[in-house]
Amino acid sequence: MNQALKLAVVGHTNVGKTSLLRTLTRDVTFGEVSHRPSTTRHVEGARLSVDGQALLELYDTPGLEDAIALLDYLERLDRPGERLDGPARLARFLESSEARQRFEQEAKVLRQLLASDAGLYVIDAREPVLAKYRDELAVLTMCGRPLLPVLNFVACNQHREDDWRDALARLGLHALVRFDSVAPPLDGERRLYESLALMQEKSRPSLQRLIDDHEQQRVARRHSGARLIAELLIDSAACRRSVAAEPALEQAAIRELREAIRQREQRCVEAMLRLYAFRPEDAKADDLPLLDGRWGDDLFNPETLKQLGVKVGGGMAAGAATGVGIDLLVGGVTLGAAAALGALIGGGAQTLRSYGSRIKGKLKGQRELTVDDAVLRLLALRQHLLLQALEVRGHAATNRVNLASPQDNTWREGKLPEALSMARAHPEWSSLNPGAQLTQIDRLEQVERLRNEIVAT
Repeated sequence: MNQALKLAVVGHTNVGKTSLLRTLTRDVTFGEVSHRPSTTRHVEGARLSVDGQALLELYDTPGLEDAIALLDYLERLDRPGERLDGPARLARFLESSEARQRFEQEAKVLRQLLASDAGLYVIDAREPVLAKYRDELAVLTMCGRPLLPVLNFVACNQHREDDWRDALARLGLHALVRFDSVAPPLDGERRLYESLALMQEKSRPSLQRLIDDHEQQRVARRHSGARLIAELLIDSAACRRSVAAEPALEQAAIRELREAIRQREQRCVEAMLRLYAFRPEDAKADDLPLLDGRWGDDLFNPETLKQLGVKVGGGMAAGAATGVGIDLLVGGVTLGAAAALGALIGGGAQTLRSYGSRIKGKLKGQRELTVDDAVLRLLALRQHLLLQALEVRGHAATNRVNLASPQDNTWREGKLPEALSMARAHPEWSSLNPGAQLTQIDRLEQVERLRNEIVAT
């Protein structure tokens, strides 16, 4: 069995080494991420496995702080007539008292790189190319291990990527990879591992296996996320509240329905965050959707709908502004219509089971409250935005989730999926209703159908 490839993650202090490891391991608790320098004071490791087999070992190291002085010291270690190579010179340094005192932190880094197969040299691409970074690379290359520079924070507009590419090429480092640990590209991991495979040919099969596994996990997460959204939408579309046609009772029922939908959306948000291994505080349903670049505003506020381009329906436009549809086939039922409804109720057991209680309620002056189509659209947009945002969010990110306005108009203007129209007629499909029957085959089929539509958008 092949041994796992060992990688030392090295670089100057506070360039995002721990942040990179958090994103590669999908672990928001790995190490400590801070703007303070020298946050990492010791070597910490993580292992990536597939089917129980360790394929990659990653070692976070302290930041290099005084490479200029260390390089000067190393150059004075040669005795008269000696011409030590890099590893031999470093071996002598690591046996010296200076490695345990003045250069203790740098010694930890060099020991780990010497014990590894290769190193990832993390660069804060926002920083100018300074002499201390060149000296760091001169010291690190003495280890005789392949180094792959990783340009971090390239999603920032103020990055200096071209300057770094030129400087690295001058030092003979032509292979590098762009990987922003806060906002990694979807193919970021694949490109990083493919670049490593070029440097470590013997590890190519293991790295390819890791690439394939990560891609399968990414697809599985997306499908699971889409299913969470589909469950939310089916629950909301099928949700009903029956209330007597009295203004005070109606308003109370509307408030209760709105709160039930809010809480249901929050549960979806929390499940999505767990699925993508983020913290609960990274996003909340009551912080949605876009407002000045961040999520803010209430789900049932008509202005919220307008922000995402959702057309407001007639009931809300008329001033109700509740996000709740009120069944108006009540109160104005004529005698002829009542007779027809009565005949319908008496027409058969199947009809009675499907509509009897609701029609009887209408005849008794009851009203049924449902979630407005516009709110269903907004729920779908908000959760679809969240899904997209989490797919490109690094696990080193410390800010709340930020979103870009969606370009697809499917959920804004298109016809609502047939699955939601069917759910309207099946209150037993909603977990928010009494007597919910969530394992019905028809319901499960519609959830899967809706999930597939969400994945395709």
